[in-house]
Amino acid sequence: MDVKLDASWKEVLKNEFEKDYFKNLTEFVRNEYKTKIIYPPASKIFSAFDNTPFDQVKVVLIGQDPYHGAGQANGLSFSVADGVKLPPSLRNIYKELNDDLGIGISTSGNLESWAKQGVLMLNATLTVEASNAGSHQNRGWEEFTDAAIEALSNQKENLVFILWGAYAQKKGAKINRSKHFVIESAHPSPFAAHRGFFESKPFSKTNAFLKSKNLQEINWKI
Repeated sequence: MDVKLDASWKEVLKNEFEKDYFKNLTEFVRNEYKTKIIYPPASKIFSAFDNTPFDQVKVVLIGQDPYHGAGQANGLSFSVADGVKLPPSLRNIYKELNDDLGIGISTSGNLESWAKQGVLMLNATLTVEASNAGSHQNRGWEEFTDAAIEALSNQKENLVFILWGAYAQKKGAKINRSKHFVIESAHPSPFAAHRGFFESKPFSKTNAFLKSKNLQEINWKI
């Protein structure tokens, strides 16, 4: 795969690249890009890692799959490329951001500014076939992203993990909660947001924790 991966993450995850599952995953993904329309663009598969080096991670926001619509996915969980209509979950994230911190609702869904401040926006699965949600699940990506989460939990302290919905909460089951602050709520999807996502105040809770540890707060404005 012709991808860019930050050097700090290459070092942290170097053992994964030698494992059979990752070699099989690489072959599968390479063939998929050759024969089908796959998102995100190949150069953006590892954008979450590239935009947020290991030593700069302060917050981890876990998603499930990349968006599978044309031009949407940009390699960051919940984020879409500039000029793309806001997906429903992201609209609800912005509504909660407005309610929580009074930040106006942006027309841009590109969340790179969060990533650049230390918010690792990590999907469990990093690729997907166009119009075929979940098509690259159970191919090895989950094992790779589990390794990244485990490395963060073990090697760092005072991180904020934001787990929206049952899938993310299961993904974060091994986080060491004695070292890190974990925020859990319903998923921002329209199907779940009214069951505990709205009024959960994850953004102010994150900044309050970071401030309590003398760490720079996140500017959530897009």
